[in-house]
Amino acid sequence: MTTTSAGTVVRPARARTAADSPTVRRKQGFQHGGWFIAPFLVLFALFVIWPLLRGLHLSFTDADISGDGASLIGLDNYREALDDPLMWESLGHSAWFTLLVVPCITVLALLLAMLAHHIERGKWLWRLCFFLPFLLPSTVAANLWQWLFNPGSGMVNHVLGLETPWLTDASYAMLAVVVTTLWWTVGFSFLLYLAALQGIPAHLYEAAELDGANAWHRMVHITLPMLRNITGLVVALQILASLQVFDQAVVMQDFGPGPEGSTRTFVQYTLEQGFTSYRVGYASAISIIFFVIIAAVALARMWLLRNREEGGR
Repeated sequence: MTTTSAGTVVRPARARTAADSPTVRRKQGFQHGGWFIAPFLVLFALFVIWPLLRGLHLSFTDADISGDGASLIGLDNYREALDDPLMWESLGHSAWFTLLVVPCITVLALLLAMLAHHIERGKWLWRLCFFLPFLLPSTVAANLWQWLFNPGSGMVNHVLGLETPWLTDASYAMLAVVVTTLWWTVGFSFLLYLAALQGIPAHLYEAAELDGANAWHRMVHITLPMLRNITGLVVALQILASLQVFDQAVVMQDFGPGPEGSTRTFVQYTLEQGFTSYRVGYASAISIIFFVIIAAVALARMWLLRNREEGGR
């Protein structure tokens, strides 16, 4: 510590020590907080990493469901999978289901959220009605719509005045699964949109209204741009969930593949190979292929989001 001629006390700069380096601080932070995340890491390794590694190992074997006498066969399962028409057909069904569900559920959830956000009377009741189906178990929702689509006693044909065999005709079976999924799962995306709408500052709408913007202009130039990030999240989550469709498609067809196999999804085909044909090694191989597809979709989403953020700077 020194004193200048004017009497001002000047403190010397503290010498930078090794303990101030970012690496040391990160190590100290992990030592203090590592015990808090240790239970999660243990469970993650036990229920995610280990099954993934075990499945990868089984995909190189000819293991059956008993697990006895499995021998390594290299890439034979993968070669067979790439030449398997039923695998590609089931993947096509999952992709077609995704193409039908994702745009519809995104638009429908946005419209319902805007309705629930702007309605004045009975707001809580509307929100409850839109979100309540999402709380139902998948088997309950599937069985309910299986009854509604029944050509004899179902309400769908009765209300629309049709005689369409929804669940027994290959042309309509997947459409019935899509309708069921929209009714059952739209509540989740609706909730995300509703929360995002409530987070838009009110002064933006007030300023636009003072400038003479009508409701359409306010929606196009304020609401939709402010919802761009949440829309990307909804689309990404719905793509990943739709590609893994299984419950409703299986239950509505009484645990079968549907007429002419029209509702057999990729997950269902994997389970058929593992627990019906007892080919655990082959089922593991096609599940690894499906894992790679899902991971590629997720990474593509992250890459697009990063490029959009960098382009907006």
